[in-house]
Amino acid sequence: MKERKSNVLSLLEDKTNSYARKIALGMKTQFGWQEITYDGLGLMSRRLAAYLMNDLGLQKGERLAILSESKPEYGACVFASVISGLITVPLDIKLTKYELQSILSDCNPSVMLVSQTYIDKALELQKVLPSLKHIIVMDEHPVNKELESIYTIPNNYTCKWRHRSKNSTVFIIYTSGTTGSPKGVETTFGNMLTQLNDLKVAFDSILPRGDINILSILPMNHLFEMTVGFSTFLNLGFSVYYTHNLKPKDILNTMRDKKINFMIVVPAFLKLLKTGLEAEMKNRSKFSQKMFPILFHIAKFIPFIWAKKLLFWKTHSFFGGNFKGCMSGGAPLDLDVAKFFQRIGIQVYEVYGLTETSPIATINIEKNRDLRSVGKPLPSYEAKIDPESGELLLKGPSIMKGYHNRPDLTAEAIDENGWFHTGDIARIDDKGRVYITGRIKNMIVLSGGKKVYPEEVEAVLEKSDMFAELCVFGVSREGGAKDGTEDIAAVVVPTEELKNKYDDETLNKLMKDEVKRLSQRLTPYKRPINITVLKETLPRTKKSTVQRNKVKEMVYSAKTN
Repeated sequence: MKERKSNVLSLLEDKTNSYARKIALGMKTQFGWQEITYDGLGLMSRRLAAYLMNDLGLQKGERLAILSESKPEYGACVFASVISGLITVPLDIKLTKYELQSILSDCNPSVMLVSQTYIDKALELQKVLPSLKHIIVMDEHPVNKELESIYTIPNNYTCKWRHRSKNSTVFIIYTSGTTGSPKGVETTFGNMLTQLNDLKVAFDSILPRGDINILSILPMNHLFEMTVGFSTFLNLGFSVYYTHNLKPKDILNTMRDKKINFMIVVPAFLKLLKTGLEAEMKNRSKFSQKMFPILFHIAKFIPFIWAKKLLFWKTHSFFGGNFKGCMSGGAPLDLDVAKFFQRIGIQVYEVYGLTETSPIATINIEKNRDLRSVGKPLPSYEAKIDPESGELLLKGPSIMKGYHNRPDLTAEAIDENGWFHTGDIARIDDKGRVYITGRIKNMIVLSGGKKVYPEEVEAVLEKSDMFAELCVFGVSREGGAKDGTEDIAAVVVPTEELKNKYDDETLNKLMKDEVKRLSQRLTPYKRPINITVLKETLPRTKKSTVQRNKVKEMVYSAKTN
């Protein structure tokens, strides 16, 4: 059957028919493996869509929020939202009620799909959000019997699918700034279709067609997982499996049970995996321990992946023997980690992009690739370097529609000629390969690939009347597993009244306690780790903006001296 690519709905229908009895999504539960076929996923999606449209009367363009860990039902909720003509808002389960309220007040969802783990939080949010009229549980055996579940709704699969244009918004992904002024990236159907087509070409050179099993470990509220780990893999007819947690033992058991071939990861996971392999090596015989560095050195001169796999067959059996490699994104990939996996016969394909680029813009898949590069732009993308600032600019049909309700921020990010300003400093070599060399923006990249904007942390700390000034920035770590990543640092200046009232020791404790108290409104990874109290005025520009770099210099030169 000829595949239609005019819109996501026709593509969804085609894939459901093409791979009908094949496993689409799976997860191990207390009752055993829960697996949904492509046909079953289609039925579950249509049933929920019929309920949303016919029973709840939701109209095209209304928002549907999802608050859940990754699981097979998540996919059905996304597809049901698409069929119903709704805009999906995937939420970060780690956010506090305060942060979620800020986001949801910006997008005003009519309905929320929630796993039973987060029912209480959903009910609390419903009390303070007038737009949130309906809550539906995503589990088969929900603890709250008063709420409707996707398994208890009427067995009605009849509804008229609502088609939308390629420029219509399919997702609003909130990347950061969730406490001060929420920043939701609007991703369109056109963005998604372009990514699917580009990535299909890329994966044709990475993985063979056939029975490919994927392990998903990233949260679905990240567009990296939604676009690649979910949408692209289903588009290719692969089977995607989820885990309950990120414990190495459980991940490895799933890899072995389901003969996992490929994964989407962040660099921090690869570092953890490398550490796990090195620990496993210590449990082997003394002969094996002595042989490993010798074989590792020999592998440097072997160009064939299959030969490297034979050389390290025992290491590959640790993963179940079927693991071919992974795609890494979300943060810079450590060169030593990339070389390690390449040397033992596990391919790591680094990608670069942002949520605003839907999200992948470049991919490093060349056979003789330079591991220091993030690769070449995808076929639909143009890339160039701003000659004055050295900033990487991108242009193409995968660039976001804009920031929800923020035309001012959209105009700052996308210029009049359609070029998206990434905020990253880069260079492009004569072969078209992109190398990221630094960042213009203030964004802080944590070890797990999480991104935090200083402004959102400052928006919370500014609520205290104890601070005359404050500044938040990232501090680079050196050495260890988290080398090259950053921690969040906060510098606070107390008011004149407090400076005159308390001695230095008391004042220092008072200020730090206040930062910690207010930080409880933030999800744990956004809370400042390093807190410095200064009495002097912070350096500012002529426009009265705090100069972060100079504040950083003040603090660390003072500590050095």
